[in-house]
Amino acid sequence: MTFAKTFGRTIGAAALAALAAAPALADYPERPVTIIVPWGAGGGTDTIIRIFAVGFEEALGQPINVVNRTGGSGVVGHATIANSRADGYTLGACTSEITYFDTVGLAPLTPETFTLISRLAEIPGGVTVAANSPYDSVEDVLTAAKEGDLSASGSGIGGPWHMAAAGMMQAAGGEVDSLRFIPSQGGAPALQDLLAGGISVFTGSPIEARALADAGEVKILAVMADDRSPAFPDVPTLKESGTDWSMSNWFSLCAPAGLPDDVKAKIEEAARTAHGSAAVQEALAQRGITPTFDGSEAFSAYATGFSQEAKALLTELGLAK
Repeated sequence: MTFAKTFGRTIGAAALAALAAAPALADYPERPVTIIVPWGAGGGTDTIIRIFAVGFEEALGQPINVVNRTGGSGVVGHATIANSRADGYTLGACTSEITYFDTVGLAPLTPETFTLISRLAEIPGGVTVAANSPYDSVEDVLTAAKEGDLSASGSGIGGPWHMAAAGMMQAAGGEVDSLRFIPSQGGAPALQDLLAGGISVFTGSPIEARALADAGEVKILAVMADDRSPAFPDVPTLKESGTDWSMSNWFSLCAPAGLPDDVKAKIEEAARTAHGSAAVQEALAQRGITPTFDGSEAFSAYATGFSQEAKALLTELGLAK
C-alpha cells in the first residue's frame, strides 16, 4: 500500500471520527486554544500567527498556545492540524501549500481537508536583482529571460516563488520555464546566491530583500501585487510594467474538517475582531506584511481558484503527479 493511500485513509478516518464525536459547543471556549504552525519559529508564518495570537487571545477570552510542527516541506504540521479533533481547541496556520500538496504528490492534503476560517495576511513576490546587475527594469529582465540567459530562485521546486517566476514568464508571453529556476531552502540563502552571482533574479518577497536594498546591494524592480506595497511605495507592480500577473504567498487561520458551525462562527468572529485591532494591523504593516481578512466563505472560494491556477502552472512545469 502506498504512503498516499495510507495517509489518505488516516485523514479520512480522523475526519469521520471528528464529525461523529464533536458536538455543538455552546460554551466554547472553556479552555486554552492551540494554533499549530507548520513552519519554523521566527519564519514568516510564525511571525504572522504570533502577532495575530495576541489580539486573538483577548478577543476569544482564553490563552492561545502557538506550537511549531515542522518537517516534510510543511506536510507534518498540516497533517497534524487535519488529524486533530474538530472541537475548536486545535486550530492551525494553513499556508498556500495546501492548494498543491496533492498536485505534486507530497500528501493528499487539499483545502477540503480543512475548515478554512480566513486568510490573515499575504506577502507578494517580486523581481529583485543584484545592484551590479545590468538589468534596471522588469522589461530588461523579461527580455533576457526569454532569450534563455537568466536563472531565479527563492523557494523549492514547485514552491510559491517558483510559481511566481513561471506565471510571470507565461503572462509576459514566454515559456513557463524560460526563467530557469534553481531550488533553495528559502529567501535568505537565495538572496546570498543572488549576491554571489549564482542566480540572476530573486522572485521571492521584496520584504526579505529589504535590508539588502537599504544597504544598496540589490535592486527591487517590481512587486507581484495588484497594488503598490506600502512598504515599497516607489516600486511599481508588474501590472504597471505591462505584465498582467500577481502572486502572493498567503497565511491563514484554519481548523480540522468538520468543525461545528457554532464554534466556527465564534472563532471567525473573534478572529475578525483580533485582526481588525490597531495593534495587529500596525505590527503586520510595520513588517511590510499585507493584512488580509476575507472570512470563511470568500476564503474557501479563493483557495479553490488558487488551487486550479497552481495546478495549471505546475502541470505546465511538468511537476504535477
